[in-house]
Amino acid sequence: MPLTMAKMGEENLIQKIGGKTETKRFLGNLGFIVGGAVTVIAEIGGNVIVSVKDSRVAVGREMANKIMV
Repeated sequence: MPLTMAKMGEENLIQKIGGKTETKRFLGNLGFIVGGAVTVIAEIGGNVIVSVKDSRVAVGREMANKIMV
């Protein structure tokens, strides 16, 4: 399921990252890698705030839909 459908506060493992090569590279630089843990902290104004690699990151809804957990 896409990251946007994950429950808040629940840790999930990233199964797949979709999109173009530059999108995958961008998300990888933020810490979104296959097999990595990600937790949804909040959803504000269409953006998803997540905890990944001991950091809090806000990603847009479109980007979050490319991250499968």
